[in-house]
Amino acid sequence: MRTGSLALRLFISATVISGAVLTITGFALHSVYRDAVERAFDQRLDVYLKTIVADVANSATGSMPEPTTLGDPLFNFPISGWYWQITRTDGAAPQVKTSRSLPEGKLPLLFEREGRSDVSGLREGYAKGPADQNLRIVERVVDLGEDGRYAVAVAADAGEIEEEVQAFDRALELTLAVLGGAFLLTLVFQVLFGLRPLKRMLAALHDVRTGQADRIVGDYPVEIAPLAAEVNALIETNREIVERARTHVGNLAHALKTPISVLQNEAARAAAQGDPLAAKVGEQAEIMTGQVAHHLERARMAARASVVTTVEEVGPIVGKLAGTLAKVYRGRGIEVEAEVADGVRFRGERQDLEEILGNLVDNGCKWARSLVEIAVAPVPGTAGERDYFEITIDDDGPGLTPEQQAEALKRGKRLDETRPGSGLGLSIVSELAGLYGGRLGLDRSPLGGLRCVVRLPAA
Repeated sequence: MRTGSLALRLFISATVISGAVLTITGFALHSVYRDAVERAFDQRLDVYLKTIVADVANSATGSMPEPTTLGDPLFNFPISGWYWQITRTDGAAPQVKTSRSLPEGKLPLLFEREGRSDVSGLREGYAKGPADQNLRIVERVVDLGEDGRYAVAVAADAGEIEEEVQAFDRALELTLAVLGGAFLLTLVFQVLFGLRPLKRMLAALHDVRTGQADRIVGDYPVEIAPLAAEVNALIETNREIVERARTHVGNLAHALKTPISVLQNEAARAAAQGDPLAAKVGEQAEIMTGQVAHHLERARMAARASVVTTVEEVGPIVGKLAGTLAKVYRGRGIEVEAEVADGVRFRGERQDLEEILGNLVDNGCKWARSLVEIAVAPVPGTAGERDYFEITIDDDGPGLTPEQQAEALKRGKRLDETRPGSGLGLSIVSELAGLYGGRLGLDRSPLGGLRCVVRLPAA
């Protein structure tokens, strides 16, 4: 899941949403469980409260009631955390009676607060007790008419509630953490599995781009299948457009050959008779012949480059060519040295590689004084791009200035009319390399002459 990838975006968005859902669920379960624990705790206190209320109702007239039926000894131990309190509220001054566990002080009266009671008059709440205990209090007001009005309260240390809720929270956090981890693993698998068809389509497109296939093949999910069909239709449309354009160029070039040949023959006959205009016509007809030959060659190269399905080892081709040209130029004392990295392979037609090397090395031999060097090295592509290799050809000839280098790449341009050639060699190499997605560059050679660097796709 690289930065900016669709898989990472799906993973992050699903993780954020899942984290929010699990967090909200955790708070909701915490709240529900705490309410349940409080209700259960209040029910325990309510049992004692009802017992005390019964004792208050049965107490002698005019005296403070004394609960006698509570069986829990915690109400007898000082500061035990369990307390009861009876407060008569209808007198001039409130009369208070408390459990032995509350030796001094008293419990706050909940009915004096603004809190509402339920239909039975029961109130629940929290308050600070002795020793800074956090108490859970249930209270009920009992009106006995002439026998008095009493507020009966039972309180217990709320630490039991907190301990039980905290234990539940720890178990809940562990459960949600395990659930979240399992969900993340499931999410990773789901994202990678769900995006696998896109990865297969990417590989299929790579095969089409590199010439290993002419269309996308394979079964894809219904959401992606239309995309594959549209891409195949686009590939087929582009192929038809290129084929029509190439056929048009070829037809046009062939159609011009015959009229140009007639012009050349007639111009040559008239020039032999001393007609100066005929010589000019013959010169221009020769230029047109070169242009026609160039475009025919370009159409042929484009036809091969657009349907590349072969892979050729570069080393043997370079070695054979270097040996051949060394023999051809032996009379001038030209040495041709070659150094090729292991495992370099050209994704394209052998004839095209031979034509590229032949033009460049032959050009170097024509201008070299004594040495032509050929070096071949791989150039790894960046992420998502194809690999290339570079052919560097150096000679120790006079070289070219930057201005002459730019002129040399122009079609049909010859910088020295005394040397044989049509002026199309470098232009053909540049355009042929471009058809394969590569390029040709010229520079000053460390040997003093010209350096030609051509980059081509590697397999």
